[in-house]
Amino acid sequence: MAAQILIVEDEPPIQELISVNLTRAGHVVRCASDAEQAREMLLRWLPDLVLLDWMLPGMSGMEFTRLLRSEARTRDIPIIILSARIEERDKIAGLEVGADDYITKPFSARELIARIAVILRRRVPQVTADVVRLSGLVLDPSAKTVVAAGIPLSLGSTEFRLLHFLVTHTDRVYSRSQLLDHVWGSDFEGDDRTVDVHISRLRNALLPAGLDSLIRTVRGSGYSLSVSP
Repeated sequence: MAAQILIVEDEPPIQELISVNLTRAGHVVRCASDAEQAREMLLRWLPDLVLLDWMLPGMSGMEFTRLLRSEARTRDIPIIILSARIEERDKIAGLEVGADDYITKPFSARELIARIAVILRRRVPQVTADVVRLSGLVLDPSAKTVVAAGIPLSLGSTEFRLLHFLVTHTDRVYSRSQLLDHVWGSDFEGDDRTVDVHISRLRNALLPAGLDSLIRTVRGSGYSLSVSP
């Protein structure tokens, strides 16, 4: 499945090269030339992953990584630092401030795409095409199908995305606003009660299979899909 990727790179030829290759790989790409522009974009939109150049005008990539990790809304976004610095101490410094990976320039498009895929599979499983099996549920993102305890379910696209997100993030409580960001997108302008409607539809769809209780309401906090007793 396509991931939403933000490229923060101040050199136009490099920015363009990365953007073209990631778009060809099926990802949706947006670009920023510095940390300030990227920060403005992140106020309206949350990507699945950030590719971040170390040497940026103004705030450096290292400083921006530290800032993203300090704010609740962005602290879980995977970050890959791109840098011409090849010393081990630089790589360690990048990882210590919170980057998920560190790629030295020059790099091949194939390497970058492969490293992105590894990070997405580990940190953002809802954007991969892997079939998910959990507690009697089988979700196939490519075919957009769900089978619950052997019963094929008919879900709308939003219910499918919501269920897929919850199944790939079990035993964690998400508020309505967090679910809107992750499933609907941070530019969604509807009311957060929309989440309640779709949660209700999901539970009704899972009811014939006896799996509706997997989705739990945590009073005052939000929702969780729990496989714990």
